[in-house]
Amino acid sequence: MNIIRKYKWLIVFIVLIIVIYNINSTVGVNTIYFSFSNIKTFLSLVPPIFILMGLLDVWVPKETMVKYMGKDSGIKGLLCILTLGSLAAGPLYVSFPIAHMFIKKGVKLSYIIFFIGVWANCKVPMMVYEYTSLGGTFTFLHITTSLFVYLVLSILVEKYLSEDEIKNIYNKESTTN
Repeated sequence: MNIIRKYKWLIVFIVLIIVIYNINSTVGVNTIYFSFSNIKTFLSLVPPIFILMGLLDVWVPKETMVKYMGKDSGIKGLLCILTLGSLAAGPLYVSFPIAHMFIKKGVKLSYIIFFIGVWANCKVPMMVYEYTSLGGTFTFLHITTSLFVYLVLSILVEKYLSEDEIKNIYNKESTTN
């Protein structure tokens, strides 16, 4: 029974694909193909990210991360996070292990939240595509509005969390390793 509970979403997914296949075999085959294609993409992206994170974890001391992106880093921390997020490659789910590593290294919480927002919306390849497809005005408005909203919301989240809640986030991280 424990195994069923542990893998319930996988079981639901498999049953759903079987039902889809029985209703329409073409759609079922396409669903299976699409699922395996996504798994293949996921597995090709995640290992290199974990390798890079491991190297970053070993090569960059916590003190350096705190100096450049910690609580008292000011505008240089924000610029570091903006640069890292906008030069990133890969889908949004790749940013979460990096954000976890940032927590471990003592990066300011609002910067971590801002990093995830920048990764999601303001990557350089996406900006180039938007500029060529939708024009400079749209790209400018989209990026500046997104950056403003992400920055304000990340600051508000950090401001409205109590010191104990923020410490709890960082302490939970230190107990998971």
